[in-house]
Amino acid sequence: MPLSTKQRSHLRSLAHVLKPVVSIGNAGYTEAVAKEIEIALAHHELIKIKLGGVEKAAQKSLTEEICQQLGCESVQNIGHIAIVYRKAEKPRIRLPNI
Repeated sequence: MPLSTKQRSHLRSLAHVLKPVVSIGNAGYTEAVAKEIEIALAHHELIKIKLGGVEKAAQKSLTEEICQQLGCESVQNIGHIAIVYRKAEKPRIRLPNI
């Protein structure tokens, strides 16, 4: 489900006040980190991930890999932070219509 520009903008505004829930450190993107992101997405729908141990050039590709593996959508990459969204079974976040 690709997000529209309006939906991304809405999610960015909601994520502004959030703190990173998961941090990727020097060990990189591991199976344990993937499980933590999975749990956080199931609980929160919209999360921030701190990409601390990842080079600037690899951040976008890592976010794309996470989204592909976990079935979520990338909302924004800014600095060392990635914002991702996955609609829950019982959604708490209402997205604007396209």
